[in-house]
Amino acid sequence: MTSSTKTQIDIDTTPTYDSLRDGPATRRALDYYLKPTVSSSIAEGSPYRISEDRLFTVRHNLSAEEAMIHASDLLRCAAATAYEAADALQGSSRDLAFSVVHMIDMAKAMVDRAVNMQYPAP
Repeated sequence: MTSSTKTQIDIDTTPTYDSLRDGPATRRALDYYLKPTVSSSIAEGSPYRISEDRLFTVRHNLSAEEAMIHASDLLRCAAATAYEAADALQGSSRDLAFSVVHMIDMAKAMVDRAVNMQYPAP
């Protein structure tokens, strides 16, 4: 009989995030959440002042109904986009993408409910 020697290999399963530390995406995310000049849409109390760092702004005279309807439309588009992206994936990435679709659908249902409660159909 021959004796077999088993070699144990240590595998480090701790993920390293070194690639994310000084990347441009990390800087943008930190800027968005931590820099008030970047993340504020209206500065110094003026309804007409708009931050130059914002890509998207909302009209100051937009009614609540228009805002909710537009939010519902945006959520519908986001759900369709996420669904199409999820459909092309496999495994846990697909599951994660479909969970995003589900969360968007829930948010849309809440917005639609708020619109229907505030502005019932005649």
